[in-house]
Parts: sequence; structure tokens; C-alpha cells
Amino acid sequence: MRLILMSLLAALALSLSGCGYNDFQRLDEQTKSAWSEVLNQYQRRADLIPNIVATVKGETNFEQETLTRVVEARAKATSIQATPELVNNPEAFQKFQAAQGELSGALSRLLVVGENYPQLKANQAFQDLRAQLEGTENRITVARGRYVKAVQDYNVLTRSFPTNITAKLFSYDVKPNFSVADEKAMAAPPQVDFGASAPAARP
Repeated sequence: MRLILMSLLAALALSLSGCGYNDFQRLDEQTKSAWSEVLNQYQRRADLIPNIVATVKGETNFEQETLTRVVEARAKATSIQATPELVNNPEAFQKFQAAQGELSGALSRLLVVGENYPQLKANQAFQDLRAQLEGTENRITVARGRYVKAVQDYNVLTRSFPTNITAKLFSYDVKPNFSVADEKAMAAPPQVDFGASAPAARP
């Protein structure tokens, strides 16, 4: 009886290995790890924003609407609970993408408007924050690219035969990924080049 049981367990282990079960474990962990890095970089950007806003507020007559949009977009983006489970919920994932895209747009607008303020451009604290933001945007792009690749590998395994049978048996669903439209909108970091000659200062 014991020999039969051991034989069955060995057969089960071989069948799980052959049908991609172990690959699902590995790739699922890879997507979680890649997603965590995306979240880390988004959080890094969110942490920079209060200092950027505080610095810009010191500039006389800076466009209040631009600052308000950045603050509101940050609040919206950080209000979404970005847990690892979010990558398994297409609707929640889309909302998260949209909120981060809105924040990217608001930041880009703030930096572009900043070109109209020579004193702000000469502010070393603002320049340092700009450099940090630029580096963070680059890190976001890299982290997002790694996540896209990890999800692609996972989804190919989920849809391929015979591993798609294992996916159905163990409820390994296709994971949502950044869409082409989102990638085009979010891949380019905000314009942070303040080296060009500045327009005349506003009265």
C-alpha cells in the first residue's frame, strides 16, 4: 500500500512538472517582484511631489491651477491601494494606470510652465528636485518594461497548450498588462530640460 501511495505521489509530481505547474509558480513570483518594483518607483515619485510643490509655491504668481492639478492627481494616484493582488484585477489595474497617467501629465505641465519663471529655473533646490524626478521617471520606465516582459512570459504560458489546462485547473488567469496606448502616454518622462533660453518673466 505504501509503495502504491509513493508511486502515485511520484506520478503526480512528474505530471505537475510536465504540465508547467512549477513554471507557473516561478513566473507568478517574477510578475509579483516586477510589479513591486513598479510600485516602489511610483511611490518614490509621489514622495518627491510635496517638495516640488513647496518649492514652486515660493515663486510669485505661479499658476495656481497647475499646482492644484498636481496635488489632486497625486492624491488620486496614492489613494488607490496598490496591493500585489491588483495585477489580477483588470478593472482595478486600469484605474491605477489611469491615475498614474494623470499624475504624469500634471507633472509634465508643471515643469513646462516652470520654464516661464527665470527665478524658479535658477533655484538650485528646484533644479535638484527636477534631476531627482527625471531619474525617477527613468526608473519607472525601466521597472514598467520589466513588468511588461514578466507578464508577457506568464500570459504565454497561461494560453499555451498543454499548460493552459494547468492554468484552468489551478485558476491561473491571464494577468492585465500596460496597454499600447498607456505605454505611449507614460513611457516618455516629463519634459525637464530647463537649459533652453527662457521666455520673458511674467509680470
